[in-house]
Amino acid sequence: EVQLVESGGGLVQPGGSLRLSCAVSGATYSSSCMAWVRQGPGKEREGVASIYTTGNRIYYDNYADSGKGRFTISYDKSKRTLLLEMNSLKPEDTAMYYCAADPRRLRDACRPDTTWPYWGQGTQVTVSS
Repeated sequence: EVQLVESGGGLVQPGGSLRLSCAVSGATYSSSCMAWVRQGPGKEREGVASIYTTGNRIYYDNYADSGKGRFTISYDKSKRTLLLEMNSLKPEDTAMYYCAADPRRLRDACRPDTTWPYWGQGTQVTVSS
């Protein structure tokens, strides 16, 4: 069982930056696939970025087109915290952002999709002037 708690959302102006955090607790695994998924108003859930972590701290990240070049996903193993750095934010980035995890997903299948067994409660990001 894995528990996920997001934080860091808020109101930011277009062009601004924001960093989301997701505290991971519960069972530990030698490797794991984690991701950020968002759902904007009136939209379907959309995977933003994923990361595959290994025991020797080699991480493989993967991004949806919506986040490439602007978002960076990372994992602080010592703090068991998943991060999402978001830059050059646009109004269309407004959404509830969720942290998700699948400890059994293998590296080749670790992609920013929307099918995950573990989810956080979400943190709201609003991009508006």
